[in-house]
Amino acid sequence: MVTVERTQTGLRIERNTLKVLKGLAEYLDLSLGDLVEGIVLHAFEGKAPFGPPVLAKIDQLKAVYGLTLTAADAHKLKEP
Repeated sequence: MVTVERTQTGLRIERNTLKVLKGLAEYLDLSLGDLVEGIVLHAFEGKAPFGPPVLAKIDQLKAVYGLTLTAADAHKLKEP
């Protein structure tokens, strides 16, 4: 185990994306913060954070929560 110092942050995120992340965290028995941290650390190393079984679960959660955004939409989102 590695000891770290964490800080609370106010993060704004699209609501359906958040619903999928919360559902995935619950499915993986992780806190939302631990899930996001893991995704980011994998991304920083150019590694995929999830294998086929978890990606299938993500697709299910996306359908349930109506998440239609893709990576192509990143950095192009605007708020009303």
